[in-house]
Amino acid sequence: MDKMKVKIDSPMGRRAYSKRLGCIEPVFGNITVNKGMNKLTLRGQTKVNAQWQLYCLVHNIEKLQNRIH
Repeated sequence: MDKMKVKIDSPMGRRAYSKRLGCIEPVFGNITVNKGMNKLTLRGQTKVNAQWQLYCLVHNIEKLQNRIH
């Protein structure tokens, strides 16, 4: 059996994975679906990192805006 499957199937692993679903997955869902970013358009590690950071920055600014209003 795969090591990761054993970890996720344990009671502690299930708790940790359920927390991940609540805090990590919505970020990727928002960026890919709502922002329409299903692939990176730039080439090269530096440019790709910059593009990803810009998408994350927009996501975080929107979160802050929603908390203010």
